[in-house]
Amino acid sequence: MAMEWLVAYLLLGGFVGFFAGLLGVGGGGIMVPMLTTLFAMQGFPPDHLVHLALGTSMAAIVMTSIASLRAHHAHGAVRWDIVKGVTPGVLLGTFAGTFVASRVASAPLAIFFGCFMAYVALQMVLNVKPKPSRELPGAAGLAGVGAGIGVISALVAIGGGSLSVPFMTWCNVKMQNAIGTSAAIGLPIALAGALGYLINGWGSGGLPEWSVGYVYVPALVLVSLVSSLTAPLGARLAHRLPVAVLKKVFAGVLILLSAKMLHTIFGV
Repeated sequence: MAMEWLVAYLLLGGFVGFFAGLLGVGGGGIMVPMLTTLFAMQGFPPDHLVHLALGTSMAAIVMTSIASLRAHHAHGAVRWDIVKGVTPGVLLGTFAGTFVASRVASAPLAIFFGCFMAYVALQMVLNVKPKPSRELPGAAGLAGVGAGIGVISALVAIGGGSLSVPFMTWCNVKMQNAIGTSAAIGLPIALAGALGYLINGWGSGGLPEWSVGYVYVPALVLVSLVSSLTAPLGARLAHRLPVAVLKKVFAGVLILLSAKMLHTIFGV
């Protein structure tokens, strides 16, 4: 691999980790469009650009999820009863979602990703917080919600926070607990998603060297390595910087990156 690509993946890891720590967001919104662009520039097969970006992002989120989970657990912010109820559905939904995504062409996947990121960006700009209006459902209901969150998370390579936090807040879960519990739910999402994309891409023709299924190992290693170092830095700065303003800026970045991704796919 040429030196410029090594540097590009290292810089991407630093950027992803910093904003994940600063704003409490998953890295998929940044990683998927950036990896799609970098993979296209390296001449990877157009038919698998988005699949490789999704699979690699899911695998990279595993390490970020573990670090985030440990931090929130240390502060007693994780509702493990909710995690226990949601996890079976999350695992099944995310794993199944990778099979759906793997059978959809890159162009429709990119459009879905762009639309969903527009929703996430709008949520950030408006600081949408649903009013508590009900209680948490039972075991079957939680599993069903988890399955829905898992399917969408697999299609856009996110940890599910943009869906699980509003849901828990709506069900009268305190915001701190909703965020901490969402971080814990992100780990099974990342694990099931990474495994699903690995299996679905196994044996696919034309994938680049050093790919394991739809996971491109060099990008995974470099992004994960640096993001784990910069995430704590972002978390420390979260208490000193105007996070509300930064979220609006970040929302704009998500829109631009998604637009760039669509341009890359339809211009390939």
